[in-house]
Amino acid sequence: MIIKSAEFIKSATAPDQYPETALPEIAFAGRSNVGKSSLINCLVNRKNLVKTSSTPGKTRLINFFRINDEAMFVDLPGYGYAKVSKQEKKKWGPMVETYLADRPSLMGVMLLMDIRRQPREDEFLMAQWLSHYEIPGTIILTKADKLKKQARQKQLSVIARDFDLPANSFILFSSKTGMGREDVMGVIEHLIMQENDD
Repeated sequence: MIIKSAEFIKSATAPDQYPETALPEIAFAGRSNVGKSSLINCLVNRKNLVKTSSTPGKTRLINFFRINDEAMFVDLPGYGYAKVSKQEKKKWGPMVETYLADRPSLMGVMLLMDIRRQPREDEFLMAQWLSHYEIPGTIILTKADKLKKQARQKQLSVIARDFDLPANSFILFSSKTGMGREDVMGVIEHLIMQENDD
């Protein structure tokens, strides 16, 4: 899939604000500061399609981006950041779960995790949600350039064990070096083609 055009469409907090489109959607989820914005920018070969920030917790809405008039990328709010108010945090779970449960055009979710961190309750909960709603999910281990090869493989083994999944079901990714970009695009292309086949 060669991305020729990518544009921000709108932000939303509830279904009545979602864009009215039949395009297949690929959502991106993960903890605050895990690198979702950087990953999306890397995929579309743009520096600033999605605003990146050194301040975790900036993405507090569901943001929709039209890609090639073929698909939508959906940037979900980051979770797990301590400095956001409890009231705000309570909104995020229902906002994200409502999107996952009720969006018929959602074809799959890219679940991002910093490879240097152990999976926490938030990651396991998201994986359970995806399983419950029968949504294909791919776990992408971001910031892979921050570790040397041996340390990367060690962390991959630990994370795979924690999720009880084979190591080859994860994608190692770096927005700085482009590592894993083609693998992520391959998964996305497969999901979009499935929708078109249906």
